[in-house]
Amino acid sequence: MAQARHHKEDAAQHLTAAVQRARSDDTIASVREALAGRELDDTEIVCVVDDNDKLLGVLSFAELFRLPPEMAMREAMRTSPAVLASEDQEKVASIALHFSLNSVPVVDNGRRLLGVVPAKALLHILRHEHVEDIHRLAGITRETSMARRALDTPPMRRARDRLPWLIVGLIGSMLATFVMSRFEAALNEKLALAFFVPGLVYLADAIGTQTEAVAVRGISLSHIGIARMLASELRTGLIIGLVLGGLTFPAVWLAFNDVQLAFAVSVALFVAGGLATSIGLVLPWLLTKLKRDPAFGSGPLATVIQDVLTLLTYFAIVSFLYGH
Repeated sequence: MAQARHHKEDAAQHLTAAVQRARSDDTIASVREALAGRELDDTEIVCVVDDNDKLLGVLSFAELFRLPPEMAMREAMRTSPAVLASEDQEKVASIALHFSLNSVPVVDNGRRLLGVVPAKALLHILRHEHVEDIHRLAGITRETSMARRALDTPPMRRARDRLPWLIVGLIGSMLATFVMSRFEAALNEKLALAFFVPGLVYLADAIGTQTEAVAVRGISLSHIGIARMLASELRTGLIIGLVLGGLTFPAVWLAFNDVQLAFAVSVALFVAGGLATSIGLVLPWLLTKLKRDPAFGSGPLATVIQDVLTLLTYFAIVSFLYGH
């Protein structure tokens, strides 16, 4: 197979054709004998194929040496998911995790066996995707060997990788400043309102980051509908916000002797919890629907949205309570 025609991050780049094959009418004993003297790149599974080399099922090596020698492969094998050679490597790894596979069979459009993606390659893929996600969570748009060796990368290249999302963050900070300026009268009348802005923004970002860290990969691997996931995350965020708000209310009331201020901060935390978890889930989901890596929905972009909405919520509550 000419792997050069495939994308560098597809299954074809990781498969090995040196795997043990067997027919469905072969016995366990005959397959064991066929292994003698063979050099295999994968010693996790035996692939059972028909006369046209179409994949019928697989049998692990552990089961091969445990089952009775006279048993036929058709009785011993189990069905196994398979991937096309053009399948993205991340999907290959997700299938391996979901079905607890040490090796993943690779087939063509006619389900003819091409080989398997072995365990070593799966570990390499998982590491690569993990590093890639970390870079994207940090707002770094490139993920290459140079990006992984950050200290060896020229400063200009590093700056170019990091600046795009930081510029988004700069625009967001300007928007947040504009939001605060709309409530200048309230801030002038009660300076204490400004004391809680950094804490509210930080906690909203922290809650959102926790959700993003799970959602950025979970969305692409989970079979649960987005509505159910969103409802679950929203409840989680509101519970977190309720606990944080409950802890904050008496502390602010005692420190500033102002029940309205304590109520405003506590309610803002409660709402921010729900908003942050929802944004942290919805942004990666939207990007998945747009055929983009969901990791791009995290980091600076989500932070900007969370910050602005948290400030709007806080000052809207303040305006209602203080009549501004």
